[in-house]
Amino acid sequence: MKQGKRVGIVGAGNVGATVAYSLAMLGSCHEIILRDNKLDVARGKALDMSQAASAVRSHTVVKVAETMEDMVDCNVVVVTAGSPRLPGMSRDDLLMINANITKEVIQGIAKYSPDAIIIMVSNPLDAMVHVALKESGFDRSRVLGMAGILDSSRMAAFIQEKLGYGGGQIRASVMGGHGDDMVPLPRYSTVAGVPLTDLLTESEIVEIVDRTRHGGAEIVAHLKTGSAYYAPAKSTAIMVEAILKDTKQIHPCAVYLEGEYGYNDVVSGVPVMIGANGAEKIIEVTLNEAEQSMFKNSCASVQELIDTLHKNNFFDGEK
Repeated sequence: MKQGKRVGIVGAGNVGATVAYSLAMLGSCHEIILRDNKLDVARGKALDMSQAASAVRSHTVVKVAETMEDMVDCNVVVVTAGSPRLPGMSRDDLLMINANITKEVIQGIAKYSPDAIIIMVSNPLDAMVHVALKESGFDRSRVLGMAGILDSSRMAAFIQEKLGYGGGQIRASVMGGHGDDMVPLPRYSTVAGVPLTDLLTESEIVEIVDRTRHGGAEIVAHLKTGSAYYAPAKSTAIMVEAILKDTKQIHPCAVYLEGEYGYNDVVSGVPVMIGANGAEKIIEVTLNEAEQSMFKNSCASVQELIDTLHKNNFFDGEK
């Protein structure tokens, strides 16, 4: 019988390790289990984090899974494992490499933590959620993707920068896939309840929306040798917390659609109520024509990736 809450994290790179650190500092769970191919690096980070947890008197212990068999009875498993896009690599190359990594990881999770809720962070995000869902055989409520919270937080930060006030009171809303086709929703974005459209001009909002779409690329351009990880990790930790504490809060997450917004058999970012059972309810907000058109483009981009996987006979048993 498992004692307390246990969170597994597959991939102890910058994002995975920062998710673990964030959760350990909060004392959200009793145990965090890190799994990474670089076992010694994972061991070092786990020790360091356990000691940091002791410093703030958190009861969380960070351990290492030497194999997937050690990742048993997790309540939540976060998957950040995957290859970055390397020079000369096409989008389809990256898709197939990360789909194969995800397939292997998910099979292990399904075997050793069959009751877990999976949060995918690996890119291309929406397609990896689709792979995780198909490979695990889990109900769609138990396979979520982290993107919407990150994209919304980027938009909120840009709004604060533009306004010069309202920090902590900004609620930005973003739907759709994670990437250039995301759907920022200024109509549903507010500062202390005041609509964004009452505070900024149309051209200022367009500028913020464009910057949000390329928020990740802007950070990569500065870092030169890596990509964002503080905001992605914190956004992931927020989802884990919502599950562990059964908050029933609404967050934008990537989930598999079954008729919502008029789409089937595709993954996209939509507002969902998160609780102990994962994505417990999908919220359908009213979209105007322009927003519907953007959402359609976003779903089409994800569908292209899924079609590529099918074309390469990626899913077992395909004819």
